Amino acid sequence: MHLRLQSSLTFLFLVVLFSNSWADKYDNYKYEETKDIFRKAGESSSYFNNSYGYAVFPTIGKGGIGIGGAYGEGRVYANGKYTGDASMVQLTIGFQLGGQAYSQIIFFKDKRAYDEFTGSNFEFGAQASAVAITAGASASASTAGGTSAGASGGKNDATTKGSYHKGMAVFTVAKGGLMYEATLGGQKFKYTPK
Repeated sequence: MHLRLQSSLTFLFLVVLFSNSWADKYDNYKYEETKDIFRKAGESSSYFNNSYGYAVFPTIGKGGIGIGGAYGEGRVYANGKYTGDASMVQLTIGFQLGGQAYSQIIFFKDKRAYDEFTGSNFEFGAQASAVAITAGASASASTAGGTSAGASGGKNDATTKGSYHKGMAVFTVAKGGLMYEATLGGQKFKYTPK
C-alpha cells in the first residue's frame, strides 16, 4: 500500500512538473528568451561565438519522491541554424524529495561533438557536470547527482566557470523549485532532424 501511494504521488508530481516542458516545444519566444539568458550570463556568453553549435532546453522539469525523473524538450543548432529537435529523459533512483524546473544549454566545441550528440541516442556519463548559473550559487549539478565548479550573481550577470568536457560544455539556470537529492542516473537525449 505504501509503495503504491508513493508511486502514485511521484507520477502525479512528475506530470505537473513536466507539463511546462511539453508546452515549450512550439513556443519560439521561449527558445529566444532562454538563449538570451545564457548570452547575458558571464562566461556562457562566449560559448555562442566559439562553439560549433548548441542544444537549448527552455524548461526541464525534475522531481521525485524516492524514485524520480526529469524531462525536457529542446532544439539543436549548428553554426547558428536550427537543425532539429531533442528530448531529454533522466530516471533517478536514490534519496530525493521535491521538484525543480531549470533551463539547460549544451555547447558543442566542434563538429565531432555535435555529430556525437545528434548521431544517435546520446547519454551523459557520471563524470559529466553542468555549471549552475543562479544567484548566490556555489555549486554545479552533475547529470549523475554530484557537484563541482561554481557560479555567482544573478541569471543575467553571473560569473561562471565552465569548460568543455569531451567536446561539450553544459550550463543550467534554475527557474524554480527546491529539491534535495543524492541520486544516480545520467541524462539521455534523443535527436530528431528538422
